[in-house]
Amino acid sequence: MKLFMPKQHGAWAMVTVPFWLGVIAGGFVWQDVPFFLGWVLLYLATYPMLLLFKKKKTAFYIGWTTRYLIPAVLLLLFPLAENPAVVYFGLLMIPFFMINAFYSSQNKDRAFMNDLSAIFAFSFASLASSFLSSRIVTGESIFVFSASVLFFIGSTFYVKTMIREKKNPQFKWLSWIYHLILPLIWLAFGYWIAAIAVLPSLLRAVGFYGKPLSTKMVGIYEIANAALFFAVMAVQIIVN
Repeated sequence: MKLFMPKQHGAWAMVTVPFWLGVIAGGFVWQDVPFFLGWVLLYLATYPMLLLFKKKKTAFYIGWTTRYLIPAVLLLLFPLAENPAVVYFGLLMIPFFMINAFYSSQNKDRAFMNDLSAIFAFSFASLASSFLSSRIVTGESIFVFSASVLFFIGSTFYVKTMIREKKNPQFKWLSWIYHLILPLIWLAFGYWIAAIAVLPSLLRAVGFYGKPLSTKMVGIYEIANAALFFAVMAVQIIVN
């Protein structure tokens, strides 16, 4: 049986990067492994779940939502048994899921506000994974959450300039200015390693603009950029 999988390849970076940066910030415990697997399955479940709001192929989407959701819940019982308060971070994601559901029902999945809502929801995973072992919301976990949100907003700007908004000069300048300001923000707060972590994003936002890259290649480069961001940010967290 062929799995029903999301088509947004870049979303896998949002599933992975914030979560494991949170683990680095809070400290690893063995429950992080089932926590992450459950988190991935929960993401897979939300894909057909959101498509239900389009009111087409309902039985098909209910079937795939159930197939992913049941093992996700079972796996998430492990971190919840270790620290039941983690559930509050899941509750924080619900309003953002409802925003995504609204845009799905309107067939506006590519709207910027829909992307922004998803970014916040994914980034809450960094707070949850950090809180699992530390049992408090630390300044470092808030930093990781903020860094994840800001990085993926930049990624959204860049991808839109390469695909849907590639002929929109105003969007180009919005993306370039955002990517220029971001490292300056981290420098202003004394996070010079974090500033280095987002420099490749600035270089690719300017250097790749207007290049005839396929959607697939844009996605591949974004995964590589996210991996580089993760590696440098991990250093920032460790030395902080």
